[in-house]
Amino acid sequence: MAATPEKPAAATSRRKAGRHRGEGQWAAGHFTPLNGNEQFKKDDDGLNVRTRIETIYSKAGFDSIDPNDLRGRMRWWGLYTQRRPGIDGGKTAILEPEELDDEYFMLRVRIDGGRLTTEQLRVIGEISQEFARGTADITDRQNVQYHWIRIEDVPEIWRRLEAVGLSTTEACGDTPRVILGSPVAGIAEDEIIDGTPVIEEIHRRIVGNPAFSNLPRKFKSAVSGSPLLDVAHEINDISFVGVEHPEHGPGFDVWVGGGLSTNPKLGVRLGTWVSRDEAADVYEGVISIFRDYGYRRLRTRARLKFLVADWGPEKFRQVLEDEYLKRKLTDGPAPAQPAQRWRDHVGVHKQKDGRFYVGFAPRVGRVDGATLTKIAELAEAHGSGRLRTTAEQKMIVLDIDETQVDSLVAGLEALDLRVKPSPFRRGTMACTGIEFCKLAIVETKGRGAALIDELERRLPGFEEPVTVNINGCPNACARIQVADIGLKGQLMLDDNGNQVEGYQVHLGGALGLEPGFGRKVRGLKVTADELPDYVERVLRNFEEQRGDGERFAQWAARAEEGALK
Repeated sequence: MAATPEKPAAATSRRKAGRHRGEGQWAAGHFTPLNGNEQFKKDDDGLNVRTRIETIYSKAGFDSIDPNDLRGRMRWWGLYTQRRPGIDGGKTAILEPEELDDEYFMLRVRIDGGRLTTEQLRVIGEISQEFARGTADITDRQNVQYHWIRIEDVPEIWRRLEAVGLSTTEACGDTPRVILGSPVAGIAEDEIIDGTPVIEEIHRRIVGNPAFSNLPRKFKSAVSGSPLLDVAHEINDISFVGVEHPEHGPGFDVWVGGGLSTNPKLGVRLGTWVSRDEAADVYEGVISIFRDYGYRRLRTRARLKFLVADWGPEKFRQVLEDEYLKRKLTDGPAPAQPAQRWRDHVGVHKQKDGRFYVGFAPRVGRVDGATLTKIAELAEAHGSGRLRTTAEQKMIVLDIDETQVDSLVAGLEALDLRVKPSPFRRGTMACTGIEFCKLAIVETKGRGAALIDELERRLPGFEEPVTVNINGCPNACARIQVADIGLKGQLMLDDNGNQVEGYQVHLGGALGLEPGFGRKVRGLKVTADELPDYVERVLRNFEEQRGDGERFAQWAARAEEGALK
């Protein structure tokens, strides 16, 4: 049928608009904002909101905050509105943001490389007690997170943090987030290379720099020279992994394009070896590619992992070399597989200088301000004043003389901070959950702590390394796809037809040793109340059916479905 004159013209116009719009890549000339997030970033750099917080919002109060600052730019300074109490998970995707927002904030303290002094930790603990109702969670990105923060108190909190060398700059937002680092950098006996100078140089060049403060979305980074591969390098946008080159010596293997959430992808190697002195240049090149070529049209495709998947590592490396570095990179070897499963540094370990470091496990990263100040006091009394957070929601005290180890361990154990934890205490991780997070559907932290207690009671002899990661929504902040037992929060019906909190189950994911996303058994869900029974049942099946030396992930990949339910 012949078309009317108007129809082909309209269709042609739509096609041209689509071609011009593309994916919103700046490098293709697509500077017109294509969604609300891109518009508010174009209107004003997120870094500029600090002045308004200090001069207007902290004085006039919550109701004075511009909506684009409240739910957008304030993230550039580590601030998210937290969930209003009493809103159940069924309302998460239904209510408007202003209906979910409480008049309090989550505030994230940025701790690059997990490096802390006792003075810094004491200040973090004091701020928690004075301004955050005692809250202070250790995250799986080595940060500390407060809740119940009032906008009126933010300038004073910044003043205290910055007085001891800490900040919240770009702890959230479409920015270069905290740089993960090996918590035993510079002290471990088996270290391949110390990545501390790389983290410091990247931070100096990038953090707070307006040239990199408007990225398509967040940019996650990691640097580690540990053979334990202790920074989850496979799921960062960029990772530098310690390797020994047969000709050039110790340096870094470069990985790009990892990330989880609803469309998980493992990072890929660029096949290049870079020296410690080159690493910051390579980082700057990769983040510049993300800024210039990253997809800005749809937020769901705005992470670097989608560009890397479309280009492939060969093209990505070619663009990095030709357009940004203006030189070729050296080919290099892949990192060796780690020799052990646990890579959280929990326990008592000897340093290369003959002293010891002591790693301990809180419950699912949950501590409080009073506990943090006590940890600082213990570390100061027994060590040199240095501590570290880990990428597994753990903490480490460094530089302990052998004569002081037992006393420190006793002090930590008295605070319920286990140096020799059960595999359940050691391996259970949880995100913030519905208590404070506006995206969450179910409870996580309390559920994880209760699960640890139940499993320790029911399976006292269980000794195999196993990870149980609990997430309150599909966004995978707690890395559910790469856990032995990953639990994704959702609402479901119980046997009586009542809507209750529950979890979709992922089994056999892993990082480090044979990394992968594991297995989802069709229809495998469990209510929150049934969770201890389910996990106990699966772990007993694993113990009965595993072969010699077989890890949980290997067993889960081959087990009959009946053994996994």
